[in-house]
Amino acid sequence: MVSRRVRRRRRQVAVVGGLIIVFLLYVAFFSGGGPKAPPSAIHHHSTRPLAFPAHSPLNPDWRGDGKPVTLGFGGDVHFAGSVGIRLTNNPPTALGDTVGQLFSGAQLRMVNLESALTGGTCPQPQTKSFIFYAPPTALTALRDASITVVSQANDHGVDCGPTGLAQGLTAEKEAGFPVVGIGSDAAQAFAPYRVTIDGQRIAVLAATQVIASNLVSTWTATSSQGGVASALNPTQLIRAVQAVRRTADTVVVYLHWGAETNTCPVPQQAPLAQELVKAGADVVIGSNAHVLLGGGYLGDAYVDYGLGNFAFYDNTAPETDSGSLLITAIGRHIVAATFRPATDVAGLPQPLSGTPAAAALQSWNAARSCTNLSATPTTSQASERGETIPFVAPTPTTTTTTAPGPGGATTTTTSRAQSTTTQPTDNAG
Repeated sequence: MVSRRVRRRRRQVAVVGGLIIVFLLYVAFFSGGGPKAPPSAIHHHSTRPLAFPAHSPLNPDWRGDGKPVTLGFGGDVHFAGSVGIRLTNNPPTALGDTVGQLFSGAQLRMVNLESALTGGTCPQPQTKSFIFYAPPTALTALRDASITVVSQANDHGVDCGPTGLAQGLTAEKEAGFPVVGIGSDAAQAFAPYRVTIDGQRIAVLAATQVIASNLVSTWTATSSQGGVASALNPTQLIRAVQAVRRTADTVVVYLHWGAETNTCPVPQQAPLAQELVKAGADVVIGSNAHVLLGGGYLGDAYVDYGLGNFAFYDNTAPETDSGSLLITAIGRHIVAATFRPATDVAGLPQPLSGTPAAAALQSWNAARSCTNLSATPTTSQASERGETIPFVAPTPTTTTTTAPGPGGATTTTTSRAQSTTTQPTDNAG
């Protein structure tokens, strides 16, 4: 039997223990004496929206498996003029021996095929100023020049009509060569090229803001019509970016946009770049102007507004200014961007060195001054809403201007200006 003294002592111990527990709870929850987050965590939550899932490619901090991958990009390629003669004589060597030098170190290498690909003739020439087409051996030339994937989302992809398009799609399938931005319907045209490099999942999409105004309806890929992936209305492109963002470590968009010979972006370009980055694009690359435009960071994504001509018939400066852009990414982090200047000689890019290279690089960096881009990365502009809420473009208004085209010809440009976000353009030439 327990004595009264023992019971009294037990009650005293219980009361004291209860008071200690109450005191500790007060300190933890009301006096700020509980565990504190490390400074890095406090900074992280002040700069990143809490809505981003931590372990998902939707998060701008995503690094995939943590390994760097280097992606190489060039501008416009076609097989007219002297390059076309080289293709006829010997397809494997048609693009010369310098492409590999310009892309040295790149694990993925991409250019824009500024041409229809057909069975060898042009069965249905379209009503437009310039018609470019190439036979299936063009794919041999590209592959032997170390090119990994090409875009055909441009204002020449369907130069030879629906029949030529069907021939090209057959040639691509038979060759097993990746081509993006064109297809037998919209699903194929907007389908990404996917590849895993060192454990990192890379997705590449392509589209065009440039289509001759009289051909927009017949060239735009739809659910029931073949054609190019159009960004005149950017809704489908941005939704395609949103879709691949969930399952890719690095997302690339290659665009045909801008105005020919303009060394600064036109008003339609920056809004589209911003929407793509909000939707989760890590790299946005451009072509079409046939001259070099500026490149740099949009937040922590990388945008280049135009890489000029890579292998092209035009032999007058500044259309001969060329080069490759190498971008190294660790998941969504762009850790390096290097431009390697070149000049086109007889249609082929020749790497520059010494003083000419330094001058060309200085000029390329200076071109950034008329863009919305910076030389170094800043805070991510991706948003949880932009990456997950289905995008709908605002209704456009239309204006028409004229501008010089290739060879000095005048072309008509129809600009469908959006009231708020993107402002797509189409032009002939």
